[in-house]
Amino acid sequence: MAAPVDVAATVGSLREGARLRFAADGIWWTTRTPEGPATVQLVPDGRPAAQVCARAWGPGAEPALAAVAALVGVDDDPSTYAPSHPMVAEGWRRGPGLRLGHTASVMEALLPAIVYQRVPAVDAGRSWRRLVWRHGQPAPGPADLRLGPDPARLAGLSYAELHRFGLERRRATTLVGAARSASRLEGLAAGPTDRLLAGLQALPGVGRWTALSVARLVHGGADLVVEGDYNLPALVTWNLARERTGDDVRMLELLESERPHRARAVQVIAAAGSRPPRHGPRLRAAAVASF
Repeated sequence: MAAPVDVAATVGSLREGARLRFAADGIWWTTRTPEGPATVQLVPDGRPAAQVCARAWGPGAEPALAAVAALVGVDDDPSTYAPSHPMVAEGWRRGPGLRLGHTASVMEALLPAIVYQRVPAVDAGRSWRRLVWRHGQPAPGPADLRLGPDPARLAGLSYAELHRFGLERRRATTLVGAARSASRLEGLAAGPTDRLLAGLQALPGVGRWTALSVARLVHGGADLVVEGDYNLPALVTWNLARERTGDDVRMLELLESERPHRARAVQVIAAAGSRPPRHGPRLRAAAVASF
C-alpha cells in the first residue's frame, strides 16, 4: 500500500452494509459475488498497516479478493484533505490511517438499510439478525459465518413471512420490491453517484436517508453526507459547535468548510469525537404484532 491504512477503523465504518466479524485472528468478511459466495480473512501487519494479508474461500474467492483494496480504502486518496475545524484536524492528526472504504455491492447495503428505516437500531438489528439466521446461508471457509439473505430468496417471501421478523407492511413491501429489482439495482453501482441515488429513490419505500446510506457504502464518496439520520446531526453539532441538538441544515452548515471532504470529516468525528449528552426521548420501538 502507498501509505499506512488503519484497516480496523476503515472497515469498521462499513459495518452497516457488510457482513463483518472482528476477531483475534483478523477481520472476516462474507459477501456474494457474480461467481458465487465468498469469505475473506484480512490480517493487517499493524495499526495502521503497511500491508494486509488477505485469504479467501468459496466460488467467489477471486472477485472478493479483487474487491479488498476498495474495502480497506487503498483506492481512497486523502492527500488533499486539510481539515479546517480544530476538533477534526486533531482527530485526523491522531488517526491518519483512516480511509473511506466501499463495498460496491448495492444489495448488501440496501437490504439492511431498509430494515433499519424509521425504527430504533436495536429493534432493526434484532430483525436483521433473525432474517440472516433464517434466510441466509452458511458462508464458505472455516470461520462459521453466515451470508446475508439471497435477494432471490427474499423476493419470494410474503408479508406474513416477513412480519414474523418484526417488519411492518411498509418495510416488508419495500424489502421484497428491492429484492425483485436486485439485478437492475446492482447495475447502478458502476455508474455515477447521482444515478445511483436516483435509481434507489425510484424504488417505492426508499427515501433519501436510505439512498444516501447505500451510496456512501457502495461508492465511498469523500463529500457524500448522509442526511435524514436520527443521530448524526447531533453528533456533528456537538463536536463542532457544542450544541446538543441539531438538524440536517445545521449539520451541513457546520460541515461546509470541510468541502470536498465532508464525509471524511464525519468519519473522523465518529471515530474521534464524543457523544452528545442525552437529554431527550429516545426513538420509540415500533409496535409490530406477531402472528
